[in-house]
Amino acid sequence: MCQVNETAVVHCGFYSEKGGFKISDDDNNYMQACKIVVSTCAFGGGDDLYQPIGMSDVSLRKVCYVAFWDEITRAAQEAAGRRISENNMIGKWRIVVVRDLPFTDQRLNSKIPKMLGHRLFPQARYSIWVDSKSQFRRDPLRVLEALLWRTKSTLAISEHGRGSIYEEGKAVVKKNKATPEEVEVQLAQYRSDGFPDDKMFNGKKALAESSVIVREHTPLTNLFMCLWFNEVVRFTSRDQLSFPYILRQLKVLKNVNLFPTCTRKDLVNSMGHNRKVKPLII
Repeated sequence: MCQVNETAVVHCGFYSEKGGFKISDDDNNYMQACKIVVSTCAFGGGDDLYQPIGMSDVSLRKVCYVAFWDEITRAAQEAAGRRISENNMIGKWRIVVVRDLPFTDQRLNSKIPKMLGHRLFPQARYSIWVDSKSQFRRDPLRVLEALLWRTKSTLAISEHGRGSIYEEGKAVVKKNKATPEEVEVQLAQYRSDGFPDDKMFNGKKALAESSVIVREHTPLTNLFMCLWFNEVVRFTSRDQLSFPYILRQLKVLKNVNLFPTCTRKDLVNSMGHNRKVKPLII
């Protein structure tokens, strides 16, 4: 008789011969206690830190606001007069300075807190990710209610302006976000796997704009984020190319709320990038 094993091991992480993404014990202890998290990161000194607004007193008590920086960003912010306080805070944000980042590509380093929040905050049940170019301006608990609880979803992410990953691949190359060779290798693999040139997925646009990600940390959403992270490490760091591919491959993840662009614009003020990101030298 064949015995079915209900558990599986999935690679979900990052590797460097020197190790990587080291966080102090004090910061780790703080993060271990978080149940609901709003997080962002700025590596390479590219962006300033924008204070969240619009939150309730209840959210201020129950929600952890965590910003991940590297030493380059800390130096850039200190030069601009923004110093971390003795209790590791700047305004509402707890600043976590990460050392020994594993990738020379800072965009890849930023995917670690963006996609692997369930590993960094192992006790958290919910998280909201906000890109560093944006200012979060809504109450987190109301966002969870509107985008997850009311829609009975476990993952909520904004629709993209474009629909097809093949169309997006051309735009990525045109804007010099990745080389033509990198994009072609990725899309050729997706073609061979039978991924269609569809602009729609379950009645909505197939592409996602991932500057805001709202999710419940369930086994399925954790698996999805691991597979998505593995894909940006495997191919290009342009995560909008791999999102619909993983979503289609992981057929069991049904309750995804692909909300309209106007909703995303209501959640954040888009501030843009301030300066060129400095690559990491390892």
